[in-house]
Amino acid sequence: MNNPYESDAARREFLARDERLRNLGDVDRDLVRLGQMPGLARWLEQITATGGCARPVYLTGASATFSATSGEMVRRYSTAAEPGERLALRCRNRRSSRCGPCSWLHQGDSWHLVHAGLAGGKGVPVVVGSHPLVFLTLTAPSFGRVHRAGRCHGARADVCEHGNPLGCGRIHPDGGRLVGEPLCAECYDYPGHVLWNAHAGALWKAYTDNLYHHLAALGSVSRSRIRRVLRASAVKVAEYQRRGVVHFHAVVRLDGPGGSAEQPPPWATVGVLLEAVRTAVTAVSLAAPESAAYGGRLLRFGVQFDVHEIGGGDDTGITGDRVAAYVAKYTTKGAELAGGVDRRVTSAEEIRSLGLSAHMRALVGVCWRLGALPELAHLRLRAWAHMLGYRGHCLTKTRAYSTTFRRLREERGDHARGASAGEHELTVGSWRFAGAGHRPGEALIAEGIAADLQQTREIARDHLAHGWVGGARRGPRGADAGRHTGADHDG
Repeated sequence: MNNPYESDAARREFLARDERLRNLGDVDRDLVRLGQMPGLARWLEQITATGGCARPVYLTGASATFSATSGEMVRRYSTAAEPGERLALRCRNRRSSRCGPCSWLHQGDSWHLVHAGLAGGKGVPVVVGSHPLVFLTLTAPSFGRVHRAGRCHGARADVCEHGNPLGCGRIHPDGGRLVGEPLCAECYDYPGHVLWNAHAGALWKAYTDNLYHHLAALGSVSRSRIRRVLRASAVKVAEYQRRGVVHFHAVVRLDGPGGSAEQPPPWATVGVLLEAVRTAVTAVSLAAPESAAYGGRLLRFGVQFDVHEIGGGDDTGITGDRVAAYVAKYTTKGAELAGGVDRRVTSAEEIRSLGLSAHMRALVGVCWRLGALPELAHLRLRAWAHMLGYRGHCLTKTRAYSTTFRRLREERGDHARGASAGEHELTVGSWRFAGAGHRPGEALIAEGIAADLQQTREIARDHLAHGWVGGARRGPRGADAGRHTGADHDG
């Protein structure tokens, strides 16, 4: 285009173009900008390298790599030559509702983390596969009757004290709107529900501690000595039931006192572990802080409990591959799985405007109100209202169970750098935050890149040998073939 300052014709042409751009939508206008951007090909390379991340983080700065032996500079990198003088990196958000590409990568790392503790690898000795291993599900108790998938509560003539029927009599599909909703919201114990979510992590800690006591009793070992005899290594994932309460799927493994490389004592068999995890469930309880707002609460696990040996060769088909895929599947989800929100709420007014069911809005609202009580300040319920009170990480493990997410990311980075990475090199750099997220046109292109990569993975899933190729363990009995051991219940 001619310089608009050179002539009247050039000025009219510029104004006409500007008018056409203003008449375009935000996406089209941004696509025009991208088409004229210097270094567009390099920007596309950056976004492809992030897997089509939905909200990349942009950095500006430089780094230099030196030989650790000679001190000479091996290579140098600067964002000065990049489009906009910045570099795009993954947001690394684990939630599939926020960033599909990064959640897929997190799910793969979760699979490797869990599987390494079941079969070895990633720095874990393969001998762990011969240790006693069980897969268990711990649920929450009932806080009131809720609608169930399939055949719901049978129709009944009697009603509750609020005049609502105690039965339903209908058949609800799995994804039905009423599944998880209380039959009577006034009868439902919302404070108890929120307090249980808020203390679920502490209940799990109490359970694992209590497990040692039951193992000591079964092995005729004193409680003070049991941790010097064996170690219970575990990994758990939190899943939200449709009623909005978390329950845990967990792997528990018995090791020697030195960790995964040592066998447990001969008496610590799978049968002993199965018995210990069963009896420890009923022995665990925590008292919630008392308050005039709701009284007192004694928090326990629910009556629904399931435990199976992993790799026992029975008809349950509970194999290490399937367990790892099943656990990894839930690491990319949060309260939105139950119909909640995937981001923090900041005010009571915002809660009223959320597009949630009445049950979910009531849970978020109770979190907000209880969060104002001084006796519950340590629970930070307002900060975690979007998680319905649960503030624990979705996936946690004991130190000796397997590898770490950090190590997995480092291995992936070393693999990506390939031959350019040396064993005796030191990299130093200076970086600054330069923005995050996409403009409208950029987001459209990133979505296309992510879709193309997802299609490639689906093709790979159909043609490659069994192994992790994203989303599920490829094989005749993948993650989705596993039975769900923690179904919604109403007590």
